[in-house]
Amino acid sequence: MAGTCAGYLVQADREPTKLPSLSQPKLTQAKGEAPEPLSAARDRRVRTDGDLRKLLLKKPRGAKAADWLTGDDGWMDIAAYAETFNEPVGAFGELVSHEFRRAAVVGWEDDDSAVEIRLLQYRQEESGGAAERTVGGKYWADLEDGDSWVVPGTEDGMAYAYQDAESEPGYLPVYTAEALAWRGDIAMEIFVSGNRPISKKTIMSLAQRQMERL
Repeated sequence: MAGTCAGYLVQADREPTKLPSLSQPKLTQAKGEAPEPLSAARDRRVRTDGDLRKLLLKKPRGAKAADWLTGDDGWMDIAAYAETFNEPVGAFGELVSHEFRRAAVVGWEDDDSAVEIRLLQYRQEESGGAAERTVGGKYWADLEDGDSWVVPGTEDGMAYAYQDAESEPGYLPVYTAEALAWRGDIAMEIFVSGNRPISKKTIMSLAQRQMERL
């Protein structure tokens, strides 16, 4: 206690300590030209932050626009996307935790097949939602009986064509194929169905062309 009192007394007899100046020395600007900003063609974020629907493949000439798509004018909100799962309530909660941002969708059909393509964008502030969505989709796809191929130019994208047709009484058998991949904050899903087995060429061509647009 005596030491503490002595310290206070000494400090009381001293002149106040002068605080440092708040002003900082003037910084000299670096010389030389600044690097040029990336063009829109090279800056992926410029493309993906715009109208996501413009990155979707276009409906082929002669094909009919799908009237069975879930969404509004090419957009699919989180509730609509959750409804595409077997357990929508659980899927909705998972999408929220994975920071789902928005989705764009396009689809078409012709005499032989129907195609649906989705681009799913995630905020990715605390998790890698796009990669996680692709990993989850591949887990279920790998459980099915079919052929699979790596999608060139992707981290771990895969395309699948299933051997067994889905059949219901009164309907023709339906064969399916799908492709799953991701790039940056966007996951891609492609689904193809038809009355005949879907070829590797068909699903791989769609997957490669769509990934090139990202």
